[in-house]
Amino acid sequence: MLYDLIRPVLFSFDPETAHEAAIAALHAAGRLLPAGQPHSAAPVEVMGLTFPNRIGLAAGLDKNGEAIDGLALMGFGFLEIGTVTPRAQPGNPRPRMFRLPEARAIINRMGFNNHGVDALVANARAAKYKGILGINIGKNVGTPMERAVEDYLTALERVYEVASYVTVNISSPNTKNLRQLQDASELDQFLARLKEAQHRLAEHHGHYVPLALKIAPDLDAVGVSDITDALRRHRIDAVIATNTTLARDKVEGLRHADQEGGLSGAPLLEASTAVIRQLAQELAGEIPIIAAGGVLDGADARAKLDAGATLVQLLSGLIFRGPSLVRECVRATTA
Repeated sequence: MLYDLIRPVLFSFDPETAHEAAIAALHAAGRLLPAGQPHSAAPVEVMGLTFPNRIGLAAGLDKNGEAIDGLALMGFGFLEIGTVTPRAQPGNPRPRMFRLPEARAIINRMGFNNHGVDALVANARAAKYKGILGINIGKNVGTPMERAVEDYLTALERVYEVASYVTVNISSPNTKNLRQLQDASELDQFLARLKEAQHRLAEHHGHYVPLALKIAPDLDAVGVSDITDALRRHRIDAVIATNTTLARDKVEGLRHADQEGGLSGAPLLEASTAVIRQLAQELAGEIPIIAAGGVLDGADARAKLDAGATLVQLLSGLIFRGPSLVRECVRATTA
């Protein structure tokens, strides 16, 4: 109800300015208010972690971990922050975020703008939040693709102590050539290096932090199958389906539809759910699926579980619906 009053004010600003204001407000709320508690539901175990409910925040909203405690007030079962890169970088030139309100959609070409991994780790350490915290990692734009894995290894090592799980983002469309890491010819060696580092870090720190791989919705069936084979072969702990899409067929003719970048929100629902469905069929429960993409109400969240996901993440839906969406989705996904 309150968000219905606030949203017109936020939407009167350009999207990135509104986003920055929201993060600042959430940061302040997190400092001033008692620690948030997740909405009650039937807990579920995934990746060896116990999630108090199935609804989480997707990466991209809080890239630097500045608003962890404020976001926890919304009742999420888990939070994912980032994408973070080893070194701070400004991202792509502004404007780089566009609303398509008629479609309940957003296009962004942010380009992994963040303050760097050390700043995120410091923020995570300072937070009161004690729930499940995923950290999403990526590569710096200036790192050549042939050395991309080195950035992921650096970020993994830096976040390991503060992360409940780590998401490896190789599917953003806004870092040049990043999605080529999803190709079968490159993915095997890439995942092998990450798993080697994961096991070394687990021995060093005395605890195991799961790895999730975040993939694109624009893969064809063969590409998804290649990824499922690699997930099994390297024993990756979870897969997140999906990132944003480059497709525009659902928003053709709308203002901003021709902007470059990844499309998120309601138009992504069908494509991302189709990827989940194929993953579920081929993985047969061997590796858990975390759904992301197009969830605007409880029925959408339920559809993700019905397609084969175990957990569901929200982002664009929060911008259009506000915090009430979290409670609605928790209720819809509670067995």
